[in-house]
Amino acid sequence: MSYGFIQLYQQNDDAVRAELREGLLDEHPWISPKYLYDALGSKLFAAICALPEYYPTRTEQGILQENMRAIGKSVGRGVTLIDLGAGDCAKAAKLFPALQPAQYVPVDISVEYLREAVSALQCLHPQIQMNGIGMDFSGSLDLPDEVRREKRLFFYPGSSIGNFTPEQAAAFLGNVRDACGRDGGLLIGVDLIKDPGILEPAYDDAIGLTAAFNLNMLQHLNVLLGADFRPNDWRHRARFHSGHGRIEMHLEARSEVQVRWNGGGRLFHEGQWIHTESSYKYTREAFLAMLERAGFGEVRCWTDPNNWFLVCHARA
Repeated sequence: MSYGFIQLYQQNDDAVRAELREGLLDEHPWISPKYLYDALGSKLFAAICALPEYYPTRTEQGILQENMRAIGKSVGRGVTLIDLGAGDCAKAAKLFPALQPAQYVPVDISVEYLREAVSALQCLHPQIQMNGIGMDFSGSLDLPDEVRREKRLFFYPGSSIGNFTPEQAAAFLGNVRDACGRDGGLLIGVDLIKDPGILEPAYDDAIGLTAAFNLNMLQHLNVLLGADFRPNDWRHRARFHSGHGRIEMHLEARSEVQVRWNGGGRLFHEGQWIHTESSYKYTREAFLAMLERAGFGEVRCWTDPNNWFLVCHARA
C-alpha cells in the first residue's frame, strides 16, 4: 500500500517575516518555538531525545512499554491514530502492535522531514493505511476528508502540550475534543513538576546538543528574514522559572551585537535574551482538571516509579 501525503501548510512568507520582526523588536525579544524545527532542527531534536539528561522521552517510553496492554485495552483496536507533531514517527510506531490502527495519520509542520519518515514507515507496515499531513495544528485541527472519522485517537506525546501557555493549552485541548467526534479520544504525555536539578540539565545537556538546537534557530531566521545572525555571537541558556512552573530557553548575546535583516535591524546589548521556548510542567491534579474542562472524561493515567511523567488516555 502506498502512502498519501496532504500538504495543508503553505508558508506565507510575508506573515512569517512580520511575526519574526514583531518578536525581535519587542521590549523583551522572543521567537516562536515552531521556528526551531527546520529540517536540521528536527534532526537535532530527535538526537536530543536519546541524551541521558533528556528524561522525558525514555520515561514516557518506559510508561508506554510497561503499560502497553492496559493502554491497548483502554483505547481499543482499529483506531484512526492521529499523531500530532509526529517528527520521525518512531513513538507512534511502537503503539502499532497494541492498537493495530486502521489508519495512521502523522501530522507535522516540518514537511520534508515528515515525508521521509512516513515513506520509510509505510514500507515496514504496508497493511496500515497512512496519510501524512503537513500542517500547523497549533491553531486549527480542521482535518481533510481523507482522515477517517471513526474511532479517532489523537496521540500527543513528549509533553509537547507544555509548549503552550496554560491558556493556550486549554484552548488546544478543546480543539482536540471537537475533532475527536463521538467515539474518539486522546493519548497524551505530560511532564510533571520536579526538582530543578533534574529539569534544567534536560534542557542544557553536557555535550551541548540542546545548545546547537537552540542556536540553529538563528540560521533558520537568516533564511526566513534575510538576517545576518552569527551563532557564535550568542549562547544558549535554560532555567526553571518556579513562579510560572516552566522551563525557559533563551539565546543570550555574548557581547553587544548589531543584527540586520531585510527592512530593518536591532542592536542587542551584552547579556540581552531572546526567549525561544517555554515548557510548562504540571501537577497531576492540575492537568486532569484541564482535561475535564476541555470536555474529556473517563481518564486513565499511568506514571513511572519516580512520578516524573504522566501518560493519560481520555475519552471525548
